Amino acid sequence: MIDIGLTKIALIGVVALVVIGPEKLPRVARMAGTLFGRAQRYINQVKAEVGREMEMEELRKMQQEMRETASELQQDLEEAGRTIHAAVSERDDAASDYASLNPPTPARLAEKAKNFRKKKLLRTSAIPSWYKRQNGHKTRVLSASARVSKYRPASAARKSSPFFH
Repeated sequence: MIDIGLTKIALIGVVALVVIGPEKLPRVARMAGTLFGRAQRYINQVKAEVGREMEMEELRKMQQEMRETASELQQDLEEAGRTIHAAVSERDDAASDYASLNPPTPARLAEKAKNFRKKKLLRTSAIPSWYKRQNGHKTRVLSASARVSKYRPASAARKSSPFFH
């Protein structure tokens, strides 16, 4: 704000001592300090208010830009939806013409379902079934308990465990 050095403050103090006098000088200095503090607080409040107004104006501009962008995006999406709807309706018209010329038979539907199951199995398994059959790999995995019951000798299955007497 005001550039006041130490020499200027000393000069002001000497002039004030001569003009006001030593009795009233502390009271005048205190009053000047409070007035200076009030002025400083008032200036800071005005600066803060101006800053808030500028931020609000920037936010309003940003809000307006976002609204414009949103409306443009909405228009683009509606236009894309209309073109897709038109393309789908044209395709449906062509598909209905084709379906009326060549209706599916039950045998053709059964063959299609069978092929679908085969294709799905091939997609979901890591190793193709023809490769497993050719190389002797297991096609099904047995749990540990299933292996024990399958491969346990018949004589061991009849004996009772000595642990449970």
